[in-house]
Amino acid sequence: MSSNPYAAPTTHVADIPEQVADGNFIAEGRTRPAGNGWSWIKSARALTKTRFWLWMGIFIVFAIIAIGLSVIPIIGSLASYLIMPVLFGGVMITCDKARHGREIALGDIFSGFSSHFAKLAGVGLATLLFYIVVLGIIAAIFGTTSALLLSGMETSPDTDPAVLIGLAIAALVMVGLSVPIYMALWFSYSLVAINNYSVLQALKTSFSACLKNIAPFLAYGVMALLLAIGATIPLMLGWLVLGPVLIATIYTSYRDVFYET
Repeated sequence: MSSNPYAAPTTHVADIPEQVADGNFIAEGRTRPAGNGWSWIKSARALTKTRFWLWMGIFIVFAIIAIGLSVIPIIGSLASYLIMPVLFGGVMITCDKARHGREIALGDIFSGFSSHFAKLAGVGLATLLFYIVVLGIIAAIFGTTSALLLSGMETSPDTDPAVLIGLAIAALVMVGLSVPIYMALWFSYSLVAINNYSVLQALKTSFSACLKNIAPFLAYGVMALLLAIGATIPLMLGWLVLGPVLIATIYTSYRDVFYET
């Protein structure tokens, strides 16, 4: 046995995950250049490619739950408003662990149920209330029938063409009214799950931060649409790669807007 004090150690030392600096947290978010919309996608790809099969599994589980809830009449739709934000929060926690070099597992997608469950479910409840208000506005402008059809009822083949035209206009108005809701939701999952914001604080801050970053969101939307078309062409198999990336962009955009390195 060698007793040379200058010899290199032969005992295996466990790998230490690379420490990644968090940077300065900006509570209200900051304005980013338009080109950063594409950077969010590239950063999300870099984040997910190291554990490709695991991220694909996370996306598949996420999609199965979302689709499963959507096919359950009434109850499934209502439950999705409470469950899906908790799953989004779990994915944001998973992304944050991966960025910091910590080990991640498929079950991390459910970490939102054990961490900040009430607040994440509260985000979903607020979303449901927002959409009830939107449907109320649609009903007041276009009539109750239009609101019911937009909420999930199906039209019959003999539906009056005038009704269909009115429904199409109502749908456009609903999309316009839904944009502020999407803005309030986009960063809220991360702000609640990672920064422990209250529900209202997260929704308000997310909306304000999105409003500051219209240009990069437009660039992101165009690129995401083009990638989605490409992913759909080969029997939608491309979504097994693109799906995890797009979900992770919610996190990478949050990091870019709320942290200054």
